[in-house]
Amino acid sequence: MLSTMQDVPLLVTRILQHGMTIHGKSQVTTWTGEAEPHRRSFAEIGTRATRLANALRDELGVQQDDRVATLMWNNSEHVEAYFAIPSMGAVLHTLNLRLPPEQLIFIVNHAADRVVLVNGSLLPLLAPLLPHLPTIEHVVVSGAGDRSALQGLDVRVHEYEELLAGRSDSYDWPELDERQAAAMCYTSGTTGEPKGVVYSHRSIYLHSMQVNMAESMGLSDKDTTLVVVPQFHVNAWGLPHATFMTGINMLMPDRFLQPAPLAEMIEREKPSHAAAVPTIWQGLLAEVTAHPRDLSSMKQVTIGGAACPPALMEAYDKLGVRLCHAWGMTETSPLGTMAHPPAGLSAEEEWPYRITQGRFPAGVEARLVGPGGDFLPWDGESAGELEVRGTWIAGAYYGGASGEAFRPEDKFSADGWLKTGDVGVISPDGFLTLTDRAKDVIKSGGEWISSVELENALMGHPDVAEAAVVAVPDEKWGERPLATVVLKEGATVDYAGLRAYLAGSIAKWQLPERWTIIEAVPKTSVGKFDKKVIRKQYADGVLDVTRLD
Repeated sequence: MLSTMQDVPLLVTRILQHGMTIHGKSQVTTWTGEAEPHRRSFAEIGTRATRLANALRDELGVQQDDRVATLMWNNSEHVEAYFAIPSMGAVLHTLNLRLPPEQLIFIVNHAADRVVLVNGSLLPLLAPLLPHLPTIEHVVVSGAGDRSALQGLDVRVHEYEELLAGRSDSYDWPELDERQAAAMCYTSGTTGEPKGVVYSHRSIYLHSMQVNMAESMGLSDKDTTLVVVPQFHVNAWGLPHATFMTGINMLMPDRFLQPAPLAEMIEREKPSHAAAVPTIWQGLLAEVTAHPRDLSSMKQVTIGGAACPPALMEAYDKLGVRLCHAWGMTETSPLGTMAHPPAGLSAEEEWPYRITQGRFPAGVEARLVGPGGDFLPWDGESAGELEVRGTWIAGAYYGGASGEAFRPEDKFSADGWLKTGDVGVISPDGFLTLTDRAKDVIKSGGEWISSVELENALMGHPDVAEAAVVAVPDEKWGERPLATVVLKEGATVDYAGLRAYLAGSIAKWQLPERWTIIEAVPKTSVGKFDKKVIRKQYADGVLDVTRLD
């Protein structure tokens, strides 16, 4: 028996139309570094997105399924592209501006992008790549920047505002199949070449609904979210789409991502929510400690992309800012879990839940798989690799020129579940605690040591700014932990003292023997610790390592 319900496709177009009409007065505020930021209402954003779609179709010849790339900061023009491109039936492809040139070249060619929208300040990054990007026919430039680098290149160059000028404010949006591609991102390529993940209109719509639920970010049109997480990083964790669903105001930092301007925009614009990786909040904490600012408006921060040190949570608690752990990845759109404790608990009772990665929402199923392929119980103790499936979880990778999606065995199970590469445990009530990445766990004498647990403990030391722990070869045990430590400014601390500090919470056999001080922990393009760099530095003898008996 079939239902009697209408079959209305779940499209990005409907999110756009809802936001620009029902929540037309909500605003996208872009920081400019000047006395007054730039402000546009959702209604204005929607109108300009319509004009952009007309320009892309009529002037640039963009057709359904064409890939249109963006190389842009978080700003209102990027939001316009977020809606115009998929709503017209094309595919939004956000480019990670922090990737090395060779990876950007690979990604653009693999996706066969025809058009790239770029902020003028990023032209020095794009221009040297263009001779290696044969599929790019048009470059659309937005904002200030030296255009001379584009002279003599075999592409047509357009000015963003000139393209929009005089265009129609209406567009006959196509009624697309909700399973059609809307946007695509590539994995960071920490192992092998980056892999393309293609999001459908349906997956974006359902993911946006989940972002807005109370058990997730739980925001409303009374809130303003500071979107620090880049728009090129998994669709800015779904915030641009989610905000147009419920009218949440957006504060966009553009290129002003340093701690001092972030502190200023929080004090002046008073956002109630923010989202970014832990390294951003560590930098901001150091800034407001040295130069106090009013952060009282910011009640909740969604923090993900890497494990948040408990000491960082505690520090922000003292400032009245609650950090909420989230977990996800490019393949999960990215929302996978959020760490909201169960109701009715005291602050002390909440703490063990807050330091987990969080609970799985409706729409995400999870299981743990042991080394032998057996499924493990949710008992909070049995550790295995996390596998997930759901309505906004990737089931394959984009095949590029071959045209066929592919499902490598190391990334997908035989029955279609995504292998996340994360190792952890799940409590009986569905809270996930990750203990490591599968590739980063330290296998010592037949036992596992969590590098994340060691890092979090070290970063609780008052003189430690950052710490990264990696596995290194050991003749006796196979592998042992190497602790690399970044000290706070002016701090001096001996390795024996750090080891003694760890002994207060870490089993003796897990304590590192090898130690080194570094200036900064290497980071990936999305702010995660890049441990392969440290492992290579150790193998090459670059690090000054001290071994304790």
